[in-house]
Amino acid sequence: MRGTPWRLAAALLVLLAVGCKAEPPAPLRVRPVEALLEGEAWWRDAVFYEVFVRSYRDTDGDGIGDLRGLIARLDYLNDGDPATTTDLGVTGLWLMPIHPATSYHGYDVTDYFDVHPDYGTLDDMRALVEEAHKRGIRVIVDLVLNHTSSEHPWFRSAVQGEGQPCRDCYLWSATDPGVLGPMGAAWHPSPTGYYYGVFWSGMPDLNLANPQIAAQMRLIPRFWLDEIGVDGFRLDAARYLVEQGADLDDTPATHDWLKGFFAINKGIEPEAYLVGEVTSPLAEIREYGPDELDMAFEFETARAIVSAAKTGLAGPVIVAQDMDRTAFPGGRYATFITNHDQNRAMSELGGDQGRAKVAASLLLTGPGVPFIYYGEEVGLQGVKPDEDIRLPMPWNAEPGVGFTSGTPWRAPYPDPGGANVAAQTLADDSLLSHYRRLIALRNQHAALRTGEWVRVRSASQSIHAFLRRTDEETLLVLINLGAEPVASYGLSLAEGKLPGRAGVELFSGATVGMPKAKRDGGFSGYLPLPELAGYATYIIQYR
Repeated sequence: MRGTPWRLAAALLVLLAVGCKAEPPAPLRVRPVEALLEGEAWWRDAVFYEVFVRSYRDTDGDGIGDLRGLIARLDYLNDGDPATTTDLGVTGLWLMPIHPATSYHGYDVTDYFDVHPDYGTLDDMRALVEEAHKRGIRVIVDLVLNHTSSEHPWFRSAVQGEGQPCRDCYLWSATDPGVLGPMGAAWHPSPTGYYYGVFWSGMPDLNLANPQIAAQMRLIPRFWLDEIGVDGFRLDAARYLVEQGADLDDTPATHDWLKGFFAINKGIEPEAYLVGEVTSPLAEIREYGPDELDMAFEFETARAIVSAAKTGLAGPVIVAQDMDRTAFPGGRYATFITNHDQNRAMSELGGDQGRAKVAASLLLTGPGVPFIYYGEEVGLQGVKPDEDIRLPMPWNAEPGVGFTSGTPWRAPYPDPGGANVAAQTLADDSLLSHYRRLIALRNQHAALRTGEWVRVRSASQSIHAFLRRTDEETLLVLINLGAEPVASYGLSLAEGKLPGRAGVELFSGATVGMPKAKRDGGFSGYLPLPELAGYATYIIQYR
């Protein structure tokens, strides 16, 4: 197995003295990957799709999804042909943890240099990356740096007590410091002292300030970027990496550590993408970069998207996107609706397809780099516990939902309403078709991907209106968040004007007239269309 030398190197590192210093090896060659999209950085143009491999597609009948199953479904995600309309069109793929782990979710890693045997082999992973690249899809993987499993060989050595080679790879105390983390007690008893695990006793935190671990962290990205060929990482729990006393999150030491890790990744592969899970307020998120993370997820905007779609009021998402415009110049942040830690979007929206469509429109026409959680595009539902928001992907309405020929690891969500790929593929008005059209337009129009975002005021509280513009084109996006049609929605722009003499609505092809410009610039009371249908999205192009 090609991963064996890397595991041997890792084992040697943790046997070194605690005070040793390991310098990073010389940068490796830059690995060329054909990019199908334009842009200074490939991720600025991407639409990502988050996959829980365990729940996506099973090929061997054991009821657990695997990498070969994901390979078999790549054409569903992107068939590599921009002229076709039957694929989703995503250009980035985020895999939730694929390493060997103790728990089903994979966030308690036991080996950073291998693939979970339930999912396949390292060769399967190499094949996935190769096949994804052929289709213009980049692949990033979840990297859990903050903690390991309590079953990891490092911790099994450390818990034996003082003098063990790995003892200082974790944090220990003779007494309970009594510090609380986000999930409760952060220090946990063992026969040889209390150890720190900010999330759970089964996931002890690594001592990332230890030079042994610092050296180890250089090997992990080098292996996955160069040996396997992935395109970057989603860094789990990025705000918790290095605690300082009772300060557990967003510490100066965490920022310093990330700067070093960022430099290591860029030295290995300049195009490696690092996106971080930073569940902090906006003021804290903006501190992570651009020399620490390429991007961080913006949770406030995600909540605003759900709120706007649920209430039919544009206010929450207007405020969020306006704040993001100031906080993240150039749209340097990642957006989503819900993810693997939250109740499913369709459940939050009461199973209403119209609301789900406008949520998709808010995500895929707005600024930032969008991430779609698998199944979101067909309205898969689920509420906590966590297992039930990570259910099998519904490919059809058969008993195994097309996920497996065996017994699924978790019972699929009951589907009386056609929330599956087969039912929605050929239906022009389906949620899946809506996602496909939106992603196709985003891929075709740079203004939707990287263009400036400018708010346009509307006389209606249910209309979200804004411009996306580049030097080459200007797009006016109108989203009716409510169920009822709206005719009195007059649009106003304080300054500036729309280019050209007329616009065209990209979904229908209808010609749209220009507003009458005010003497001092801008316009007022503009009605590009006589009426905006309920839960409808319009994208008007001006040249």
